[in-house]
Amino acid sequence: MVPHQKSEAIVAEHLSRRFAATVAVDDISFTAHEGEFFGFLGPNGAGKTTTISMLCTLLPPTGGSAWVNGYDIATQADEVRRSIGLVFQDPTLDDRLTAAENLEFHARIYHVPRAEWVPRREQLLRMVDLWDRRDHLVRTFSGGMRRRLEVARGLLHHPRVLFLDEPTLGLDPQTRETIWSYLLRLREQERLTLFLTTHYMEETERCNRIAIIDHGKIIALDSPSGLKARVGGDVIRLEVDDPALARANLRDTFGIDATEVDGGLRLEVRDGAHLIPRLVGEIGVPVRAVTLRAPTLDDVFLSLTGAAIREHEGDALEGMREHVRSMRR
Repeated sequence: MVPHQKSEAIVAEHLSRRFAATVAVDDISFTAHEGEFFGFLGPNGAGKTTTISMLCTLLPPTGGSAWVNGYDIATQADEVRRSIGLVFQDPTLDDRLTAAENLEFHARIYHVPRAEWVPRREQLLRMVDLWDRRDHLVRTFSGGMRRRLEVARGLLHHPRVLFLDEPTLGLDPQTRETIWSYLLRLREQERLTLFLTTHYMEETERCNRIAIIDHGKIIALDSPSGLKARVGGDVIRLEVDDPALARANLRDTFGIDATEVDGGLRLEVRDGAHLIPRLVGEIGVPVRAVTLRAPTLDDVFLSLTGAAIREHEGDALEGMREHVRSMRR
């Protein structure tokens, strides 16, 4: 089925990618609409970078199909690439060129007329606070400065979809907020579709919809508020002297299944403020501390997978690098 609705910026149908015995992306299907801020949330190793690499035609799928801006990623790769921008997870700037020269090189590759890219370059470099460093070699830039320049480069040729693969690595909070404010404003002005991959929960709070991916499979897809509604009301954390006995007593007395996380107990309950006095009085073990809060996306992930999001885990990147090395042999 070829996408026929202009509102469909990205369509993936049963998309898969295998590296030898490892299934990095496992039969995923989803649609991102034109002008949408679509998030891919998952830990390292979940399949986020592999998915974005297939959608950007950098990596061929081993199963399924996908279209970006109406173009087939398998048969219309050139058209896909001309219509997208990409901020890579790994650095890709030429550090022997200046910031201005990196953007000029990018503009020439995309055949952007000089009358368009010259003012756009200044606009973007001012946005990322690098205009005063435009004539400095990139090799003299800090990691955060290079990341900001990569964001500017990805926007230079007016892409219809901007792929952001862990885009805020190395950025201080103020710069991160500035860039996000600009991106969201640009999205409204130019109907730009943003496709974000991240394992940072706060990055996805601005998204219209989020797909949670783990071990190569999409396990949930909804708005941030819709995902949080899947958690049972409030989240209570208890610090107790005997977590195992407390879990058993919670199950027997209250019918609550608690999860042990970082030495404490985590409970999903409704009307937690009224339940806490009973918990403390009837749990049967000494309680050292109690906290109550509304559910977060971290709680959603924990509820869906039974584990906290993994910050550091081997992912499919090495498989991708081996694929590239094999093509060069």
